[in-house]
Amino acid sequence: MRKLLLTTAAVAAAIAGAFADETDFGTFTDTRDGQTYKTVKMPDGKTWMAQNLNYKTTRGSWCYKDSLSYCKKYGRLYEWDAAMKACPSGYHLPSGPEWDDLAKAVGGKKRPIEKGYWEGNIWYDAGKMLKAKHGWVWDDECNLCGDGTDNYGFSALPGGFRDSDGSFGYAGSNGDWWTATEDNSNAAYERNMNYGKDSVIEYSDAKNIGNSVRCVADRP
Repeated sequence: MRKLLLTTAAVAAAIAGAFADETDFGTFTDTRDGQTYKTVKMPDGKTWMAQNLNYKTTRGSWCYKDSLSYCKKYGRLYEWDAAMKACPSGYHLPSGPEWDDLAKAVGGKKRPIEKGYWEGNIWYDAGKMLKAKHGWVWDDECNLCGDGTDNYGFSALPGGFRDSDGSFGYAGSNGDWWTATEDNSNAAYERNMNYGKDSVIEYSDAKNIGNSVRCVADRP
């Protein structure tokens, strides 16, 4: 079953660092389809794409609600097997430890998820640093309620997900990104950010769920 979206009030956070409007972005052009992505050197010392991947794989990837407009804004949603192969040459799907290094580098504070939820960890405050300054809303009455400070130009946007039954949900308020770290033969780990928390949250989820992909460069 798909995990529930957390809706606890966001915790205010402040940390030194250059804000996204001052970030020196690079670019990378995917020769497979000609799409160009922003890239950014993050405090973990690695170069990450500053946008979700939008490469159409042969199978196992979709636009949210099958609409190209969502793909243009949020990138595609991938099953885990497709995500493992989707990043272009010179880039790869980041592992769980690589996501953890990133969360720590931007000031996140790691804590185990308390009993009563699910197994995993939360990096408090890291989501605030990584979420885009605009685009994280629950509805029109919740204007700007979940936006981040995007201190380093990571510009995470909430692409929602595709569930195993083919339904879509939570674009605009919830983002899930696959890691390359497998839990078992049927599940793999992902990282979640949502409009209601300032954290990066670790989950294990079924491999046939459709999640977003961020690629990280093989070399800094």
